[in-house]
Amino acid sequence: MKAAIRRTYGSHQVIQVEEIEKPIPKEDEILIRVHATTVNRTDCANLTAKPFIMRFLLGLFKPRKVILGTDFAGIVEGIGKNVQSLTVNDRVFGFTDMGLQSQAEYMLLVPKGNILIIPKNTNFKQAAASLEGAHYAYSFTHKVNLKSGQNILINGGTGAIGSALIQFVKQFDVQITATSNTKNMELIRSLGANKVIDYTKEDFTKSNEKYDFIFDAVGKSTFGKCKPLLKERGIYISSELGPNAQNPFLALFTSFASKKKVIFPIPFKIQTTLLFIQALLEEEKFKPLIDREYTLEGISKAYGYVMTGEKTGSVVISI
Repeated sequence: MKAAIRRTYGSHQVIQVEEIEKPIPKEDEILIRVHATTVNRTDCANLTAKPFIMRFLLGLFKPRKVILGTDFAGIVEGIGKNVQSLTVNDRVFGFTDMGLQSQAEYMLLVPKGNILIIPKNTNFKQAAASLEGAHYAYSFTHKVNLKSGQNILINGGTGAIGSALIQFVKQFDVQITATSNTKNMELIRSLGANKVIDYTKEDFTKSNEKYDFIFDAVGKSTFGKCKPLLKERGIYISSELGPNAQNPFLALFTSFASKKKVIFPIPFKIQTTLLFIQALLEEEKFKPLIDREYTLEGISKAYGYVMTGEKTGSVVISI
């Protein structure tokens, strides 16, 4: 089988598509024929091992898992004798941020709540694109108390996290302002944003508007810059650690020393977020955005594009 492999940390140029032996499932494993996966921000962090703390999770000097990939959508092709929850030919999707080695024609998985049946109204590409960004967006929304009428700003409305976040929070009947590049402004409005700020022409931090919550879905701003935009008891949440990894420390400090607070969104367990995503797909309340599609052979170019930070929604790899 073919697989996207890197044996050292680095840029997209270290990735090679190689022919390796097709795996055989053990007693507790299932064999999945992968139909689609994505290249996402988590994949890029796993590829580069940046920030450095990633090395303590992935392997200090070199990656323990040489096949890339954190999410997948595919078909169950083989089942170990101890697996009772799935059957051959089930359409399934799943995600694990530390890596599933899913950017390959086949993969093995021990089902532990990190895999679910794809809804009938969802194809493989949509299923794969619905995972990583939505997983983190769910964590954003469930760290705060959203109420009807609140004013919310989402920085980075065009990314996988931001575009999912807009769709999730609009269900709370809130007023949503989102940032976008020029070409995607109407798209972001169609997802549910009440106001869109073109970040190529306007700095949202210079606004006089006040917000209950600021969700920085791209991690390109800071609490310091956003603090004047927050209401008296407003909350700032970022998808990144921030400069000098300040956000976890600010979350601790502001929890007792400030009315305006930082919350660091430690992700919920995938067993929780997957069920939420599956339900929204079934109810057609969530439509993941897909920017580009690449073949497995073009996966290095896909990583290169995602690492520019200019993608809209998700970048899909069709296998």
